[in-house]
Amino acid sequence: MISPARISQVLPDSIAAEVGFTPGDAIVSINGSQPRDLIDYQFLCADEVLELEVLDEAGKIHHIEIEKDYDDDLGLEFETALFDGLIQCNNRCPFCFIDQQPPGKRESLYFKDDDYRLSFLYGSYLTLTNLPSREWQRIEQMRLSPLYVSVHATEPEVRTRLLKNPRAAQILSQLEWFQERRLQIHAQVVLCPSINDGIYLEQTLRDLASFHRGEVPAVASVAVVPVGLTKFRPQEDELIPVTREKALEVIDQVRSLQQEFRQQFGSTFAWLADEWFLIAGEDLPCESEYEDYPQIDNGVGSIRLFIQQFIDAANQLLPEQVPPRKFTWVVGNAVERAFQPILERLNRVSGLEVNMRALSSDYWGQNITVTGLLTGYDLITKLQGQQLGDGILLPTVMLKHGELVFLDDINVEEVSRQLHTKIFPVAGVEEFIKTCISALSAS
Repeated sequence: MISPARISQVLPDSIAAEVGFTPGDAIVSINGSQPRDLIDYQFLCADEVLELEVLDEAGKIHHIEIEKDYDDDLGLEFETALFDGLIQCNNRCPFCFIDQQPPGKRESLYFKDDDYRLSFLYGSYLTLTNLPSREWQRIEQMRLSPLYVSVHATEPEVRTRLLKNPRAAQILSQLEWFQERRLQIHAQVVLCPSINDGIYLEQTLRDLASFHRGEVPAVASVAVVPVGLTKFRPQEDELIPVTREKALEVIDQVRSLQQEFRQQFGSTFAWLADEWFLIAGEDLPCESEYEDYPQIDNGVGSIRLFIQQFIDAANQLLPEQVPPRKFTWVVGNAVERAFQPILERLNRVSGLEVNMRALSSDYWGQNITVTGLLTGYDLITKLQGQQLGDGILLPTVMLKHGELVFLDDINVEEVSRQLHTKIFPVAGVEEFIKTCISALSAS
């Protein structure tokens, strides 16, 4: 069922603001068509003349006509990108992070999305196992490309074993479908030791590389990511944690294939997520190896890019001296070694003292933890009673998108209260540096 598209924000000085839209209004139809999602909305709004049916908060219907230039944006944001509900996952992957969370949290935390529209709009990964023919037709007709696909394995039996879904075996024919229509995907392989590693990993990468041909390669890039496990995962899930020895083995295997791909395509094509090198205790690849960072959202090159961006920004933004101040910078212990050059550069500023606290997550039961998985519980239990200086520098990757809430549903205000210190959420290099040298009055 399609619900009216409820508006959450009207951008200032926009067409919508001029017309008089307000948050809480909802668009029922555009030129007689009811948009089922943000994709439909953007497509329908490309016309120069729009006839809108709008439902206000009081329940009254309004008919509004707007004339604008072709492709002009109305300046509206919505409560959700999907007006007809989420297409949910029909797999039972044992490594699914949703199933590795503790019970008793918000109901929304347990929704398993596998929605191609979120993949197109935001780069979230899907498996292609739950699409009826009409959705395949829509992908083709609207040229929804690229999509981001969790492949994991191309051997039908192995992929079926991983996804616990017989439809998972169709992946190669689905890739052919993309190839025939000149549509693209970016692929990921979540590697589970003893299941899809070894010969199966090589087969998967070679199969995917066979689609990296032509003017519009059906498979644009691949990321190989280590499986992440928590103490809440189901018992008897047949999963084995990635050890340092396994990480070194996978690095060697994939690097050998990368050499072939570079000779064949002039591109690395298949990349290893940063976590492999952190687990193995190895140096990260140099910046040039990541090309244009096609898999940055999968943690491929994100640390190297952050370090390089910091170096570039530090040369411009960091002064020689600031008034005395002291911060605690909280990160996951996986990046402790990689971030030492950043820490040293910050502490060369006279008057500035930044202490890094590299934490593992007791909440998830992990010995090695990336920054994005640290929770409010971890900060409270590990930093309680410590001298934290003027406050905590908190990377916003720990927080839910658009909220000041950690993955365990504890909010920033509660952590600040329990630790008796200010918390400075920082997003990106520039905000991180500017907070170090200027801001002492945030929440």
